[in-house]
Amino acid sequence: MLDYAHTMQVPLPSRLSAGALAWASVSAFIQAAGIRSTPDPARIALAYRSDRLLTIDGAAPDVWSPLSGFWRSRDGWVRTHGNYPHHAQRLLDGLGLADAAHLEQAFAELTSAEAVARITGRGGLAVEVLGEDPARDALLRSTPLVDVAHHPSPDDRSPRTQNGLEGARILDLTRVIAGPVCTRSLALLGADVLRIDPPDLPEPEWQHFDTGHGKRSALLDARSPRLHDLLDRADAVVLGYRPAALARMGLSPEELVERHPGLVVAQLSAWGIDAPERAGFDSLVQAESGIAMIESPDGDRPGALPAQALDHSAGYLLAASVVSLLERRRTESGSWITRTSLRRIAAELLGMPRRLTPEPEQHIDPAEHTAVFEVGGRMLTTARPVIPEREFRAPRPWGADQPRW
Repeated sequence: MLDYAHTMQVPLPSRLSAGALAWASVSAFIQAAGIRSTPDPARIALAYRSDRLLTIDGAAPDVWSPLSGFWRSRDGWVRTHGNYPHHAQRLLDGLGLADAAHLEQAFAELTSAEAVARITGRGGLAVEVLGEDPARDALLRSTPLVDVAHHPSPDDRSPRTQNGLEGARILDLTRVIAGPVCTRSLALLGADVLRIDPPDLPEPEWQHFDTGHGKRSALLDARSPRLHDLLDRADAVVLGYRPAALARMGLSPEELVERHPGLVVAQLSAWGIDAPERAGFDSLVQAESGIAMIESPDGDRPGALPAQALDHSAGYLLAASVVSLLERRRTESGSWITRTSLRRIAAELLGMPRRLTPEPEQHIDPAEHTAVFEVGGRMLTTARPVIPEREFRAPRPWGADQPRW
């Protein structure tokens, strides 16, 4: 559980305690890093909304696909996610549509359950918008917010440095927000972070620039023997793909620590290891867990948190765990597996105090909370880091580096 005793007010207006969750998550990371400075609540709020500060050559990117959103069904609401082209196509295929022109009508003719079944049956992403389930959330809160397991093994892998994360090698197998926030935070502390992406699945440019700070970016098929060569020389790996997909490629955490003794393995998933086949994103977890209806503006239409707070909080909390475990590895042999999920973070938020109405929106001047970089001839404006007195290094262009240390 997080310590909320000394929570400062982070201006993320919502009925649920999104600001308190953000403060506690960032504070856990800063404490693990051994940094004594107090973070700025305004800086945290803008970092959690970093996609709203991002500009590329002076223009704000369009970060949401028209296929991502809430849709009224015959008996309720459905939340979809179609930001990646392959997810968008599968959503349309599931509904038997050639394009998005008649999407609203298609949902209106189906129950929520029918629409979700058709979309997910074709590999698309959609969930029913549900009310909260207090019993389910209480059960989740009885489990660790970030689970840690030690795996004894003969370990000849010695740390590359004696202080902090300087020089530690982190392999980044994540996408979207939570995992990249985790690895971006580790890079901020001096780690050598190498992000690996599949060659046939391009990352949206804005998304990579938003969370790619301080990392090298390479393309490599995860089934390539070269990946295990990288793992042999890594200190830690951060996983962000579906647990079942990782297992099919021989990359489950248990297989990794067996094959690479001494490795710290950090795993992020949307729904947890009890739902290994389910893909998901922050917005979908908000919708199915009950958060969307709690944040409803009128008691009918679903709402949303003022930021992708589940993603960002999961990223900072897992980064804190990786920092702590790399430090423990200096004195204890063996391997470590640490895990959390967006659904577990959602349960934590749903157990915190809430308000009847959101607090008013506060204006924050972004000028002192943004940084400017030149990347591959493009001018980027991005959010600055939440750690006081630290600054990001520029993102690298996606896929611009070689898959090697």
